[in-house]
Amino acid sequence: MSDWILYLLIAVALAFATSSWWGVRRLKALHVRSAVAGESYDSGLARQRVAVVLNPIKARADEARGMIHRACLAAGWEEPVFFETTAEDPGFSQMQAALAGKPDVVLVGGGDGTVRVVAEALAHTDVAMGLIPLGTGNLLARNVDLDVNDLHSNVQTALFGRQRYIDTARMAIENSRTGHYSEHVFLVIAGIGMDAEVLADTNAGLKKAVGWLAYTEAGVRHLPGRRKKVSIALDDNPEQVRNIRSVLFANCGLVPGGIDFIPQAMIDDGMLDVVVMSPRSALGWLLMYVKIMFKHSGKLPIMTVYRSVKVVIKCPEPMPTQLDGDTSGEATQLTVRVEPRSLLVRVKGQVQDSGPVHGSAHAAR
Repeated sequence: MSDWILYLLIAVALAFATSSWWGVRRLKALHVRSAVAGESYDSGLARQRVAVVLNPIKARADEARGMIHRACLAAGWEEPVFFETTAEDPGFSQMQAALAGKPDVVLVGGGDGTVRVVAEALAHTDVAMGLIPLGTGNLLARNVDLDVNDLHSNVQTALFGRQRYIDTARMAIENSRTGHYSEHVFLVIAGIGMDAEVLADTNAGLKKAVGWLAYTEAGVRHLPGRRKKVSIALDDNPEQVRNIRSVLFANCGLVPGGIDFIPQAMIDDGMLDVVVMSPRSALGWLLMYVKIMFKHSGKLPIMTVYRSVKVVIKCPEPMPTQLDGDTSGEATQLTVRVEPRSLLVRVKGQVQDSGPVHGSAHAAR
C-alpha cells in the first residue's frame, strides 16, 4: 500500500472518530429516548437459576465468569451453570442444554454472533436474556443503553436489573444458484450489498488491534463500485426496482462510534426501518455521511428510508448479506420480518451490588 493511501486512511479514521465522539455527546439523550422507550419492570424473582453461555476466547471471559459466580453466591442463589461456545458450535447446542435446566435468566458473554444465537433460542419465551458484552461491536448492548466498557455494571444489570420486551427480526436467505436456504434472527441491523462486502473484507489483524475502526479501512476500499439492480417489496405491496449499493434493515439504529444511524428506529415499535442506499460516487457517500452525522432532515435521493413490517428483496445475481455485523452468505432473495416484543432483555434500573432486587414473595423458590 502506497504512503498516500495509508495517510488518507488514517485521516479518514481520525475524522470518523472525532465526528463520532461529537455525535455521542450531542445525541445521547435522543438515542436513550428512542431505543429504551418501553417500560421495564422488576423480574419479581427473589431467587434465580442462572445459566451462562460464554465465548471463552474473548479477552475478558475469565473475568466475567468470576464476577458472575461471585455475584450469584453473594445473593444466596444456586451456582450459575456455564456453557462454553466453540469454533464449531457458536451456541446452538449450548442453549439447548441451558434451557433443559429451566433457568430464569440466560446470560450471554460474547460478541454479536453469540448474542444472536442465544436470542434466537429465547425469542417467544419468558426466559430473560442478560447481556455481558465482550465483543467488538456489542450492538444490542449499545442499543439498550449499556456501557460496553463497564463489565461490573453489566454483570449486575444482567443478574439484578429490570427487564423489558424488545422486538427481534428474522431474515430468510435464499440462493437460487446453490439451492441454499436458511433463516436467522437478528437484533439490530442486517443488510445486503456493500455493507456485507465491507464486513467480509475487514482485516482481522487490524480489527483485533483497533476494534470497530478497522471497518473504516475496508469501507474506504469498497467505496468505488457499481450499483446493482434489485426489486423491493414492502408489506406485500407491488415490487419497485432500484439500483442500489446496500439495503439495510434496522430494528434499532445505534452503531459503534456512537453513531445513531437511524434515530427514529425504535426497538419496540413493531416496525423495521429499511434504508436503501444508492450513491454513484464518493461525493454521494460523503453527502450520506454528512446527513447521518448532522441528522439533516432534508431528503437525499440516494438514501431513502421506509418503514415496514415485512420486506422482500430479489436480486438477478447473488449478493452478500450480513446479520448484526456477521456475514451470512449470498442471496438471490431475502425475506425480512419483524417479530414484535418477542425477546425479554435485562436493562439498567434498581441494580444492587450484592444481591437481587427483591420482588413478590410468591416467586421465590
